[in-house]
Amino acid sequence: MCGLCGAIVFEGGKPLDVFQLVSMRDTMVHRGPDGAGVWLAKNGRVGLGHRRLSIIDLSAAASQPMGSHDGTVQVVFNGEIYNHAEIRHELEALGVGRWITDHSDTEVILRAYQNWGIACLERFRGMFAIAIWDGRTQELWLVRDRRGIKPLYWSVHDGKLAFASEIKALLIDPIHPRAIDEESLYHYLSFLTVPSPKTLFQGIAKLAEGCLLRVKPNGTIEEKRWYELWDHVSPVSERSDDDIAARLLSELRTSVQLRKVGDVPVGVFLSGGIDSSTNAALFREGESTQVKTFCIGYQGSSSYQNETHYARQFANSLGAEHHEILLTQKDLLDFIPRMIELQDEPIADPVCMPVYFVSKLARDHGVTVAQAGEGSDELFWGYESWKYYLRLAKLNDLPVPRLFKSAGLAAARMLGWGHSLYYELLRRGTVGEPVFWSGAEAFREFEKRQLLSADTQRRLGDISSWDAIQPIWKRFQSGSWEPSHLLWMTYCDLSLRLPELLLMRVDKMSMGVSLECRVPFLDHKFVEYAMGIPESVKTRGGISKAILKRAVRGLIPDAIIDRRKQGFGVPVHEWFFKDLGHEVRRSVGRFVKETGWLNPAAVRRVLDKGRGTDAWYLYNLSAWWEHFLAGGII
Repeated sequence: MCGLCGAIVFEGGKPLDVFQLVSMRDTMVHRGPDGAGVWLAKNGRVGLGHRRLSIIDLSAAASQPMGSHDGTVQVVFNGEIYNHAEIRHELEALGVGRWITDHSDTEVILRAYQNWGIACLERFRGMFAIAIWDGRTQELWLVRDRRGIKPLYWSVHDGKLAFASEIKALLIDPIHPRAIDEESLYHYLSFLTVPSPKTLFQGIAKLAEGCLLRVKPNGTIEEKRWYELWDHVSPVSERSDDDIAARLLSELRTSVQLRKVGDVPVGVFLSGGIDSSTNAALFREGESTQVKTFCIGYQGSSSYQNETHYARQFANSLGAEHHEILLTQKDLLDFIPRMIELQDEPIADPVCMPVYFVSKLARDHGVTVAQAGEGSDELFWGYESWKYYLRLAKLNDLPVPRLFKSAGLAAARMLGWGHSLYYELLRRGTVGEPVFWSGAEAFREFEKRQLLSADTQRRLGDISSWDAIQPIWKRFQSGSWEPSHLLWMTYCDLSLRLPELLLMRVDKMSMGVSLECRVPFLDHKFVEYAMGIPESVKTRGGISKAILKRAVRGLIPDAIIDRRKQGFGVPVHEWFFKDLGHEVRRSVGRFVKETGWLNPAAVRRVLDKGRGTDAWYLYNLSAWWEHFLAGGII
């Protein structure tokens, strides 16, 4: 796990400044405190920088940037290739020798690329953002992993393309423009984050999950999808639920074992729910030493019930070395400025805060790598709200004439329901759109139009956040083996909410304390198998995570499997009525007044409702603006 950066100068541009490259690199010391490197081509037209968090092959020989023997190919990467030993053996069988490291996955990437070209990506099992400069073909390759677990940002300005693991590294250039992208602002108000390929910064893009960039010195930039899930999914061959559950557990067991690879201590985030408990139980298998587990709770919270006792009980049953901490409101409020800095662009999920503190807890107790449970809820129908969406989507399938739906829509608007979820979902069904757009939606289309100022609305025209969802919908319709509503919901979140919200909160908060976080449920082989399970099996008996529960029964206690799902929350609602409320009104008020993007009256109505989550979405935006744009701070 590391931080990478670099640039390529286009024809006619001025050579790179190595000191600026070093400055870019060193904005990300937290991503790699164990070492730093830089490589600059002799003509000064291509450069790479790297900060290292040593996990696999701790030797100096495994440092980055890493070059081929003749220096023509250079690579930097962030992440882990879990099957690097297997690929190394395959390369050795083909006659590849003269290895400079004992077991570096970076060298495996380098040698695999030299042997198979960019098609080598298909062999990698892991999480990664990779930059490869090929001096033989004069091409720069930028790659993001299949599920978007690792971020990679890029921009074009001043005659060059620059890229980095974090946006703040791009902003180190004093002439890089700092402005908000209004279309991205609109989508942020929908999804709590900005869907790729855009960011909230005008002129800064991010690679989407499973995509790559091919860049040439003449300024040619080609972006394409190198991995499409549907190309690798087929209906499960197992006939019974028991057989499917057994295969599922086998695939997950392999995924967890792969993610134990490394030369540093590895632990597990443990909340006491199904996902984290399964992670911990599978992780313990084959271990001769105590598993380290980590849990977070809150002091004095009334809106969030701590799960620490469940985690503690299960950790004790495993014989784990368990650590937990109860956070105070002051802990969380004091952390907000650092949170904004680490986010780079708003990630309006307050769970960023406990993720940071549980990561810090792990790092403080000697762990450099931790496993987390992201992805399970999306793959196995784990959210209670999804039951509502599924029922409504199936109701929308009924042969009701569109005229009747339109009449119902007009009646709802007349009754003043235009701001409600019911109205928005009815509107989508009426115009032929799927009712589900994301597992994390903030403001609906009608609400956003009210929130935006008249000038902003005029500039944006008839924009809709359907514009961001439609490309995902088209890929689903053209590729899915089963055009079911649940499969759409999963695919949609695998393409948007997970890579740009949930996985980014994990990456940015854990890397803020120099901790690598691994997500076994998102191993691409495991995902491909899970996506071949029919909707009828996943929703059997109307029970959330029915097939996963069947798979892990006997591995973890029934009391954990059968208890009501709580989720990893934050008591943001009660904060709004205490110390946070004043700060929110100050920051959001300044943002509204000085930018002119939002309607002051509509914003006041949102804040006066006292809904802490809605207030948080606006506050995350305004605090970001104050930090990165209003003050020009990096």
